[in-house]
Order: sequence, then C-alpha cells, then structure tokens
Amino acid sequence: MRNSGTPSRLTGTRVYSRIIGTGSYLPERVLTNFDLEKLVDTSDAWIRERTGIERRRIAAEGESNTDMTEHAARAALAAAGVQPTDVDLIAIGTTTPDLVFPNAGTLLQARLGCRGAPTFSLEAACSGFLYALAIADKYVRAGDARCALVVGSEILSRITDYSDRSTAILFGDGAGAVVLAPAREPGIISTHLHADGTYQHLLYCTGGPARGPAPGPLPKGLPQADYVRMHGSEVFKVAVTLLERIVDETLAANKLDRSAIDWLVPHQANLRIIQATARKLGLPLERVIVTIQDHGNTSAASVPLALDIGTRDGRIKRGDLLLLEALGGGLTWGSALLRY
Repeated sequence: MRNSGTPSRLTGTRVYSRIIGTGSYLPERVLTNFDLEKLVDTSDAWIRERTGIERRRIAAEGESNTDMTEHAARAALAAAGVQPTDVDLIAIGTTTPDLVFPNAGTLLQARLGCRGAPTFSLEAACSGFLYALAIADKYVRAGDARCALVVGSEILSRITDYSDRSTAILFGDGAGAVVLAPAREPGIISTHLHADGTYQHLLYCTGGPARGPAPGPLPKGLPQADYVRMHGSEVFKVAVTLLERIVDETLAANKLDRSAIDWLVPHQANLRIIQATARKLGLPLERVIVTIQDHGNTSAASVPLALDIGTRDGRIKRGDLLLLEALGGGLTWGSALLRY
C-alpha cells in the first residue's frame, strides 16, 4: 500500500483518519516447537493442536525493542510514501520497553529524527496497539496530527519463563506499524476499548519497577526474575466471551450485519480463539488473517503484524472492510472497524 507525498491538512469538512502505510519486523532467530521439546515437557503435535503455533521469532542478544520499532516504522513510512520528518505524532503500544523512561516513543523519535512531535507509549498488554491506534485516530480527527505513526512492538522472550510449559510455547518477538493521515471519508470508522481489572490475576507479569526487590530470600523454586504468568484455561473462556461481545458491540454501533465484514484481523494469541471469533462473524478462515503459526503470540505487535502481512501478500485490498480485535492482560480488550 503506497501513498505519494506528505499528507495534507483538510479543512472545511469533517476529517477522518486513514491508514496509508503498513510495516512490520520479525527477528531472524527462529524457535520451533521441536526446539521447545528440548526445554520443557511438550511436543510439536501438542502445541499445534492447542495453539496453532509452529514457530516463534526471538530477538538477538543486544537487539532492542527500539531497534524493532524502527524497522517496522521505516517500512510503514516507506509504504506510505512519507518521510520520517513528516511524522507529527508517535504512539506505541508495548509491555516490554527498553527503559521505564524515557518512553519508547521518544527513543524511536530520536532514531527517526522527527524532533518536537508529541510521542508516548502505553501499556495495555496485547490490546496496546488498538489502544494506541484509537488515541492517534482521535488526534487526526481533531486536526492535531496529519501524519501519525502507530506501533506495536514486544520482546516477550525476555519475560518468558522457558521452564513453564504453559507460557514458554506461546510467546515470541516482533513489531508492526501503521501510518495514519487525514481523509475526507473513513478510514477508521470506529474504535471500542474496554478493561476489567478484576481479571488481573489471570494474566500478568510477576514484578515491576515500583515494587522493588522482594523482601528476604525468595522461596526455593521461585524464579529469580520477573516472568509472564497465565491461567490458560480461564483466559481462554473469558477471551472467547469478551471478544464475541465486542464483535456484537462494533457491528451494532455501526448498524452493520456480520456479513459486511471482508476481513477479520485478530490478535494472534491462540488459533482456537481466532476460530471462535470467526464463527461469531460467520467468516470462513479464508477470510481471516492468521499468522500465529509463524511468530506465536507477539502481544501488542500481533495485530499490526497480521495487517501488514495481509496487505503485502495482496489479500487485503483498498475498499475492504476490516475488523481488528485483541484481548490481553489486565484484562484489556478492544476493536477497530476500518475501511481500507
């Protein structure tokens, strides 16, 4: 998908935001199911049956989250036909930033050279990209941005406990990005965001910078680092329910029948969850962008990764109606309906 020239400022009419470029990045190292058989009590067949995952990408030693955001961002900007200096807003969704501060957006901004533009990163786990997209969309609609860069990027391998079978099989690293510009017609039609903190115990990371070190020695057998922890069967049940609910909400808000959706671009967490959401929409898997087999669950990166892959391989075309959705730790969940 390519656009020519700097996005213009539209005046005298209602303004929407529209995706004019996509990009993504996956690290070179591949961790297969067969590799995991050597680390935990699992098998390729067991992982495929329960998750749909065949392999994941793992960031190289010394490769940073900022490195990955830069790769994905530059690919999206090139596809949009705009220069880094045209960017006037950066919004990043990530749970694995390089630093607590400065925020991940400022680190990317320094790489790109678009000095002075507002930048931020937010943490909404796997929904982080959709949260960032919803905010950037409102900046563009308000006329406060005319070239917004939205990124989802994660290095989950560094908070994955590879002795824990329930999580070691799931997570990988990657980044995806989109560029938004003003448009006279939608574009992004609507976004819908939710959270429920009473589910926080189902999917979480065991530590954080404000908590400080644990008092006294850790109990025998407890990991010495902060890792992802998940109650998988409970997350699965809640995810299916909440994602079905947000599909209904999105369609009802726009007075659409489910048959109007051309493509579902879901968070790539578990193939069975993806299949359940597709059934809710009455969509065959041929109308769903499924990439989980190649990179596992990349959290906030998975929706823009899938969007970029579906765009570049020619499945998603201009004029198609897309439903994006994700659910992650918190719990947080969200959707975006857009005309490509």
